[in-house]
Amino acid sequence: MQRTAIMLASFVVLLTLGATAQESRSEISLQGTGFFTRDTSGQGISRTTTDTGGFQVGYRHSINRWLAAEGNYGFDRNTQRYFGSFGESRVQANVHAVTGDLVVKLPLPIRRISTYALAGGGGLIFDPTGNSGGSVLGAGSQGKGAFLYGAGADYVLSRHFSVRAEYRGFVYKNPDFGLASLHTDSWAHTAQPSAGIVFRF
Repeated sequence: MQRTAIMLASFVVLLTLGATAQESRSEISLQGTGFFTRDTSGQGISRTTTDTGGFQVGYRHSINRWLAAEGNYGFDRNTQRYFGSFGESRVQANVHAVTGDLVVKLPLPIRRISTYALAGGGGLIFDPTGNSGGSVLGAGSQGKGAFLYGAGADYVLSRHFSVRAEYRGFVYKNPDFGLASLHTDSWAHTAQPSAGIVFRF
């Protein structure tokens, strides 16, 4: 009886391992992104930014059929423009986005299309380039915590490849690069539409 139970348990384990091996649970993505930030104001200072584009790379692991966890790194470069009693100040900065989120896969009865929603958080790191015409004396690198939300859809090309279209939104406190003269004490929202390729393995 004990031998039969052990054999049965071993058989179940082997079946489970086989099913897991056949199922693609991991994904790597590479996407081109837009980076569009709303104008904000506070403390007598108005802030605008240039619209720009960049890229994002990510890794996603499926926990089960409807839930996944992922981590992403994105890069963009834009110019923050501040207007106040001091006139205009510009800071051109590289923006590094490091985020993690949970992905909920949504049922959609359309063949080859998989939709999802996501929410999470992370940080945006604003690193001044120091380029001429886009620099303020004393401006330094600054990280800002961000709330992240979004949604997207994958179009399946094959077992291992898909095309992805996605929208992400970041909510965070405006950067001031460590300078009191640029401190607006206001919240910013950045929209990040993207499209790219996904490899599953």
